[in-house]
Amino acid sequence: MAVIHRTVLTPTKLELLTSWLPSRPWYHGGRAEPELTTAGGFRLDDPQGEVGIEFIVVTDASGARPASYLVPLTYRGARLDGADHALVGTMEHGVLGQRWAYDGCHDPVLVAQLLALIEGRVQAQDQNASDTPDREVTRSCAADGVARVGLTAATDDLEGTEMPLTHGMALRLHRVLRPAPDGRPVLPEVAAGHVAGVWSAPDGTRVRGLFAVLHHTAAR
Repeated sequence: MAVIHRTVLTPTKLELLTSWLPSRPWYHGGRAEPELTTAGGFRLDDPQGEVGIEFIVVTDASGARPASYLVPLTYRGARLDGADHALVGTMEHGVLGQRWAYDGCHDPVLVAQLLALIEGRVQAQDQNASDTPDREVTRSCAADGVARVGLTAATDDLEGTEMPLTHGMALRLHRVLRPAPDGRPVLPEVAAGHVAGVWSAPDGTRVRGLFAVLHHTAAR
């Protein structure tokens, strides 16, 4: 179980993301520096207790209209071999010391736990409290053998991140978040599983939408 430490991070997560987000093809902000606020998210536990796993929703007010983005991050106590391209930045943690923050779509620990969440083998955890399930995160799975697949690569496009997996499967992470009509996410016909969650809209209302979709690659 991950323990949430009440301590200081230098720089903060939002400061790291302010520098990193404009480099992403799915970021649609204005020319000015991002104006970020945290709008939601959840955590997953690493079974080995070594890697912090957090899915953060941030809202950016710098563009013509506010936009919300899903950013999965992993926090590690040492560099992840072969993942320098996915490094968001380093932070000094008041309790744990130096931490390397990675775009979690390129971290096999996060991908494995996201698949476990889709399959129902683990439960989403509250973003800000230890040992507290987040019951607003929902999931489904209609595929067999999800536990056996593994990450092969991850590619960003203008709307999200496509993560090809082994065994003819892929994960689609929705980076640019859009509220579902009536709060009921509509799954694409090719979906074999999904994760949905809630976040705070700029006007303060709570909205729900798709975070990730599992699909068969032959179906796309």
